[in-house]
Order: sequence, then C-alpha cells, then structure tokens
Amino acid sequence: MTIHRLMTASFFCATLVSGLTPVFALDVAQVPTSKRTKPGLYLDVKEAYEMKQQQGDKVLFVDIRTRGEITYTGVATSVDAYVPMYEHPPNAAWDEKAGRFQLELNKDFEKEIARRANAKGLSKSDPIVLICRSGDRSGRAATQLSEAGFAQVYTVVDGFEGDVAKEGPNAGKRVVNGWKNAGLPWSYRLEKEKFTLPEPR
Repeated sequence: MTIHRLMTASFFCATLVSGLTPVFALDVAQVPTSKRTKPGLYLDVKEAYEMKQQQGDKVLFVDIRTRGEITYTGVATSVDAYVPMYEHPPNAAWDEKAGRFQLELNKDFEKEIARRANAKGLSKSDPIVLICRSGDRSGRAATQLSEAGFAQVYTVVDGFEGDVAKEGPNAGKRVVNGWKNAGLPWSYRLEKEKFTLPEPR
C-alpha cells in the first residue's frame, strides 16, 4: 500500500471515529486534463453515490444534461434536480462540426441551481454535485458555478453513461465507466418536479 493510500485510509478512519463526515474526493492525477475544473473537486460515480447516501439533503445532486438525454437514457435515482446547462433551442440548426443539433447555454443555470439549493435549506457554501453524460459538461459547469461564488462544486468525472471505449469489440460505445455501467440505481421513470422547464422568451 502506498503512503498516499495509507494517509487517505488513516484520515477516513479518523473522521469516522471523530464523528465528522468523511471527505470524498478523487485524486486530481486520475482526472483527464479535459475534465479538470477550477474548484478541483472530483468524484467518480461510486463516490458520488456514497456521498449522497451518507449526507442526504446536505448535498444537492444535479443532473445537467438536456431534457432529451434525461428522457431517453434514464437518470440516477439519487438526483435531486434536472437543470440543463445547455439545451436545444426551438428549431435548432445542425452543427456540422459537432455532428448534432446546436445547443444553447441555459442563461438561468446559475439562478436555478441557487433556487434548488435554497429550497433544500442549502447555501452557496454547501456541497453541490454535478453529473452529465461523461464528465465534460459537468466540469465546465463546476467552474462556472465556482466563479459565481459556489464554494463546493464537485463534478462526477465519468458521468451517467461513461466514456467511449477506444478499442476492442465495444469501440465507440460508452462502456468504460459511468453510473449505468457501475450498476448503480437508475431509472427511466422521471419526476416532473425535478425538471427545470425553460421560461418562454
């Protein structure tokens, strides 16, 4: 066992004995550069699940994917709210470079995250966990919220569907990691009150 692992294990045991809440955080060295954030707080899906199970309503867990993704690929049952960071606008044009319909930044994203936190009795200093498809958008969102004054914003680095396999029989498929692939609780059944519907403009 490495010194780093021994120190981590010792700290975890000490927090349990002292009655403090264990600290969850994935080592930054394990996070791809493209998924790193300004706050530098990272979780894998199992850590995110454990954190929510242990801390409950003291943590706001938010799925920031589009409504379409959530509707057709399912959601983690532990999620408190669905607040898209980006959404397809009406009559969205085709994005040739990305190979999909264009996405538009949700201008009310920060405001809605704050509203959802307040509804749970939480403030900008309390932990917020963000999950998207594979950890890219949640990383950008974590940085955005950090710059807006939120103090503890975690990104789930492997996301709901996980990363794409680069080789082998499953090349091109999202089978590497992620919430679904880890066998964590999820469902196609959605809860209307968790959705954030865009306001007419």
